[in-house]
Amino acid sequence: MTPLFASTALDGRGILITGASSGIGAEVARFAAASGARVAIHGRDRPRLEQVLAGLAGSGHGVVVGDLVEGEAAEVVKGAVAAVGPLAGLVHAAGVHSAKPLRAIRASDFDATTRLNVTAGALLVKSLRMPAHRSAEVSIVYLSSVAGTTGQPGVSAYAASKGAVIALTRSLAVELAPERIRVNCVVPGMVPTPMSDGLLAKLSETQRKDVERQHLLGLGSVADVAGPVLFLLTDGARWMTGSVLTVDGGLTAQ
Repeated sequence: MTPLFASTALDGRGILITGASSGIGAEVARFAAASGARVAIHGRDRPRLEQVLAGLAGSGHGVVVGDLVEGEAAEVVKGAVAAVGPLAGLVHAAGVHSAKPLRAIRASDFDATTRLNVTAGALLVKSLRMPAHRSAEVSIVYLSSVAGTTGQPGVSAYAASKGAVIALTRSLAVELAPERIRVNCVVPGMVPTPMSDGLLAKLSETQRKDVERQHLLGLGSVADVAGPVLFLLTDGARWMTGSVLTVDGGLTAQ
C-alpha cells in the first residue's frame, strides 16, 4: 500500500472504524494506521478483525466486537476508548444493503437498514461526545451512497437509509460545531466489496456492464474511497463540516 499522507498525519490519534472486518472499513483502518493513528477496528467477526489487525502498520491498535443492530453503540465506543484512548475520529463504515422491489418489501427491510445505517451512526456519536470518550477536537465521517442521491429501482429501503445519512450529517454538523466535533459524509459509487459483490452477482452480464459504463472512470476500488475518508480525518479538512463529498467515478456528473 502506498501511503497517501505523511506517517504523522494522524499521529497518536484514537480512531474508531466500524465495519472494519472487510471492504472500505478495513481499507480505512489500514490507511489510518499508516498515518500514525491508533485504530480501534469494529465488527461482529473476531477472526476476520484479527486478520485485519495483523496487517496494520504501527502499534497500539485494538479490536472491538459488537452488534450495532442490537443497540450496542455505547459499548462499542467504550471498548474503543479502552483499546486506543480518547477518540479523535469515528468512521461509520458498517452498513447493510437491501435490494428488493416495492412489491416484495416489508417494514422489516426498512427497519433493518435504518437501524444500522442511520440509527447506529447517531448513537455512536451520542456516546463519543461524552468528555471521557473524546479528544478536544473530533472528526466524524459517515458513509452514504449514490443510491441516496439518485433514483435507482429496487433499492428503496437502502436508498432511503443512505439519504438519511446525508441529512444526519448536516444536522449533527450544525449541532456539534460548538463542541469542536466536525461531521462530514462520503458518498461512494460502486466499488468491489463483499457487500457489493453480492449485489452484482444478482445482475445479468448486460446489467453489470451497464453499471460499469455509468461510472465514467470505471468502477473504483476501496482505496479510492478510503483516501477521501482519511483526508476528512486529518487537519487538512479542519475547516470542513457538514460537507457531502461525492466519490463516484463521475456517475452523478451525468
